[in-house]
Amino acid sequence: MDGREQFLHKRVFVSNVDTYSSKYIAKFLSTCTPGELSEDGDAENTSAEREKLLERLVECDAVVYNISEHATEEQIEEATWAVTALHAEMDRFRSQKIFILVSTVMTWALTKPQDLDDVLTDDDYRRRRPHPNFKNHCNLEKLVLKLGKAKRSKFTGYVVAGGLQYGKGESLFHYFFKTAWSMQIPKVPVFGLGTDYIPMIHVYDLGGVIQNVIDLRPKSQYILAVDDSKNTLEDTVKVLSAVLGPGKINKVPEAEARFMKDLKEDELEYLSINLHLETVVLKNSFNFPWKYEAGMVENMNHIVKEYKDSRQLLPIRMCLSGPPAVGKTTVAEKLCKYYQVHHIKLKEIIEERITQLEETMKGGDVEYDDEESVTVAQDQLETIRGSMAKNGGRLADPLAFHILQDKLNSAPCKNQGFILDGFPKTYEQAKSIFSDEDTESEDYNPKIPMYNRRITPEFVFCLEASDNFLMERAQGFTQILAEKMRYTQVEFVARLDKYRRVGVADETVLDYFDEMEIHPEHIEVNTDDPEYTDVMKKITEVVGRPRNYGTGPQEQEVERQRLEEERQQRLALEAARKKKQDGAALAQLAAQYEEWELNVSEVKKQEHELLEAQSIPLRNYLMKYVMPSLSEAMVECCKVKPDDPVDFLAEHLLQNNSQD
Repeated sequence: MDGREQFLHKRVFVSNVDTYSSKYIAKFLSTCTPGELSEDGDAENTSAEREKLLERLVECDAVVYNISEHATEEQIEEATWAVTALHAEMDRFRSQKIFILVSTVMTWALTKPQDLDDVLTDDDYRRRRPHPNFKNHCNLEKLVLKLGKAKRSKFTGYVVAGGLQYGKGESLFHYFFKTAWSMQIPKVPVFGLGTDYIPMIHVYDLGGVIQNVIDLRPKSQYILAVDDSKNTLEDTVKVLSAVLGPGKINKVPEAEARFMKDLKEDELEYLSINLHLETVVLKNSFNFPWKYEAGMVENMNHIVKEYKDSRQLLPIRMCLSGPPAVGKTTVAEKLCKYYQVHHIKLKEIIEERITQLEETMKGGDVEYDDEESVTVAQDQLETIRGSMAKNGGRLADPLAFHILQDKLNSAPCKNQGFILDGFPKTYEQAKSIFSDEDTESEDYNPKIPMYNRRITPEFVFCLEASDNFLMERAQGFTQILAEKMRYTQVEFVARLDKYRRVGVADETVLDYFDEMEIHPEHIEVNTDDPEYTDVMKKITEVVGRPRNYGTGPQEQEVERQRLEEERQQRLALEAARKKKQDGAALAQLAAQYEEWELNVSEVKKQEHELLEAQSIPLRNYLMKYVMPSLSEAMVECCKVKPDDPVDFLAEHLLQNNSQD
């Protein structure tokens, strides 16, 4: 990738802009550094390409090489070549040039402070000890400092050791954000004890540090780029889970974490760091507006919003309305599967709340269910059961609406979205559930209720069908299913009649949404298509594509590799299975052939024995009546030696037979 934007003065080169970190550094510099920004993706390491790249580097005032995030050996080798080649070309420089290596605090991973109560600062960089897997990073840092420290030189080298980067959609911390957002597990994992202090920095603040290096060119060549937070991994994940996810964490041993899906081993290396770092150069020499100086924990709400915005995590909220038997539940289930959102049915969420309260009273989660929460759960459960007892098993509307509001405001519904199935049914119910109580707004009009934007559906669809069509469909259900769904003839007619009467009221539920400028879409159902193809097509055209989660390039590459590995495994298993089947088939054929040969041999033996048995009477007859005369005739023939032996034998036998 090679992109350029024109500015007034400086020309800046940024490497590897296809990666998470470099992309946002380049984006920050493009808005803050006057001049020209030259971006470089992964170029081929041929000599011709290197020559072209060197010419571009020579033309730039500042060259930024980023190896802070999952740097490959090729990227480190290219950065080494770049700083060496530029140093060798100093005589060609028309002005002062700086080389900035964006490295990582992993080169400090094994560094110990001289005093246990002290923190490490920029001045301690000579004592730094790298993580075993980051020795090449450390060696490159030393090379940049060595080549870039000559006095009165046109070439100056800087090393910016950045903390673990976060923000703008996440990279290293993406596993935790995705796990919290998806809510697929009840607790967000924390690896190990979670008590290690992790130095961090927002990716935009890292861009600000680099921009200040370019502008100010400080005396110190080694700069730690970390924020003021002193947070552990447990602190970070706990707050993240509370803001975005289920509100709970679960400590997982590191050995077990290495086998977790979607978590790369090198990410565990970064997260296992434990350092107290403090930057002196930033505080004393730089003056730039921090975005998140206090760190991720203190700014988690903003970080979560960045995450959702960057990855387009927009929840989809829908409401399906329509008469009984029109197919609302079936369509809702299909839409939930397509859009990966939550299916909301009033009866089910009330049962779910009762189950949750019962589990809390039993103390199912010892860590989170304290005495106070158990008491609150008991009071709520008694209130619900009392209301249901008074109303013949039905929960009173205020309580039911409160439970529904809690569900719609829960993290899963706020993160992914929901589909309301056949509820609310009336104008008053919709007003009670979705109206906002904020009457202090300047735009407040008592005749038009304010609506709660967090839980009000964005899309409302009304499925419509004729009474005859609905009656025929209801009659087509089996007796068991009809009784279960209350579609028996008496019940169905009553329900349909009630729906029609509510639909012609002065104010309907669809009128409420109309007033809120959420205009319902009416869709006709007139065929018995079990897949509801036409209905699904019309709804998805209005709502658009699934937009509740988008994977970035890294996740797409990981997913591609995972699918390729699965494909290779399937091919290997298929080949092994086929080989096994072929071997078994050959073995079966060999056994069948051996058995056939045995059978043939036995048949031949039996035929021989049968022929032998059948030939005994004939042999005895020949030996008694034929062979004596024939033998005598043949002896005479041998004595006489006639010209025609056969004629002689015939005449001899005839004469002897006559005599006999």
